Amino acid sequence: MPTNAVDETEATKATTDERAVDTTESDQVPQSEVPATAEDAQTKNESPSGVGQGAAAVVSAALGVVSLTGSWIGTVASARQNLIGQLETAQNAGVAQQIQAVYGDAWQTTALWGGLFALIALVVGVVTLARPAFGTPGRIQAPWIKSVAWAGVALGVIGLFLAVLKYTGILLGLPSAS
Repeated sequence: MPTNAVDETEATKATTDERAVDTTESDQVPQSEVPATAEDAQTKNESPSGVGQGAAAVVSAALGVVSLTGSWIGTVASARQNLIGQLETAQNAGVAQQIQAVYGDAWQTTALWGGLFALIALVVGVVTLARPAFGTPGRIQAPWIKSVAWAGVALGVIGLFLAVLKYTGILLGLPSAS
């Protein structure tokens, strides 16, 4: 029986010695976790993170949505044009002239502002997609940035198309005065 007690004591000592060795080995820092030198930190700071491209892609998509749904600026400009049409139209003007001055010019103003937002969305989206060609060689643009930028381009094209149709009167043109 005394031999069992000695064996258990030696086993306990062996495990505590192994733990001590394991602890000292874990204190060593692997080569991959060595702090970066000043040169490495400088190169890391100089490399683009893609935040600007992501923001531009989101702005492009947002402007595309605004071109389709309308904007506060477009609404105010339309109301202003409506007021100008009411003030400048003579009482004895024909019905067709009154409709054009009061409603037609306001409709075209709304179309112009929608087209402007669509054009800006289109330009920002195309520049965002083309940016990697002029940046760091070998740097790949994040897929979500490409997707959102393409969405901005598509919304810009649709918004520009609808603005042209609204301005020319093909889409929801003014009623005839006859």
